[in-house]
Amino acid sequence: MNILIIDEMHASITPLLEAKGFKVNYSPKITREEIEEIIGDYEGLIIRSKTPMDKALMEKAKKLKFIGRAGAGLDKIDLDYIREHGIRLFHAPEGNRDAVAEHAVAMLLMLFNNLQNADREVRQGIWDREGNRGEELQGKTVGVFGYGNMGKAFARRLSGFGVEVLAYDKYLENYSDEYATEATFEDIQQKADVLSIHVPLTSETRDFFTVEVLDDFSKPFYLINTARGEVVSLESLNEALEKRILKGALLDVLENEKLQSLTPLQKRSFDKLVMRTDVVFTPHIAGWTFQSYKKINEVLVKKISGEFLAE
Repeated sequence: MNILIIDEMHASITPLLEAKGFKVNYSPKITREEIEEIIGDYEGLIIRSKTPMDKALMEKAKKLKFIGRAGAGLDKIDLDYIREHGIRLFHAPEGNRDAVAEHAVAMLLMLFNNLQNADREVRQGIWDREGNRGEELQGKTVGVFGYGNMGKAFARRLSGFGVEVLAYDKYLENYSDEYATEATFEDIQQKADVLSIHVPLTSETRDFFTVEVLDDFSKPFYLINTARGEVVSLESLNEALEKRILKGALLDVLENEKLQSLTPLQKRSFDKLVMRTDVVFTPHIAGWTFQSYKKINEVLVKKISGEFLAE
């Protein structure tokens, strides 16, 4: 079985696949036009997120049996098309869920303890203890929006902090465990001091967190987003922060991560957020550790080889 890899991957991917008997064409620099020319020769395709897997491209993949997504998000794949044509889809959220969970906790502790500001001030010769008095996580209620791989890993990391964790997932039932209690979204809106988003980008979740939804929370709260930026717009974030609906925002993802191509509205909103001390940014690196880079390969190859015998 021939597999085409069209994105940069950890070097372990080729030997892992070849050890299972697959023939691999590792072409991380390949363009969309070049993919269209050769994709018809391959039974397997492994991707990240560089090239959208839309119908126009998929129609040229006449032999394709599976797509392997090295990561968690599936929003750039035409899911309806691959279902209709019996193309299997594998992804690897198990590979970076621990990295995402640790990053979310780190961002929260960074803001609560003024670490960014305190470090900068000390480097400038400023020793301001009172101005950097911190906030404790213990005793707070943390809402987890989406209780799949990422949400569960985040809740597990919180277990030693003395917090109450409420989890909401529209597509699960009876999912309370030792780390979180199943809750309605309304429960979370009533009780949460912190909300962490862990859902994929879908038609349901896109722009879900409007100012109106955020304002329905009973008290000001902190928002963590390590999922997809499009679930809450930059404009909504600004308005919620300005109105003190939000006490702070921890953003690993943005609705438009190509900062050189922001729309005028996005640019104005982004510039306002940049000026705020109650906002922490990271460049979509929550799941991007040295360990996860390799673990994603291992998870993906195990899933693929478990279903397809190499020919």
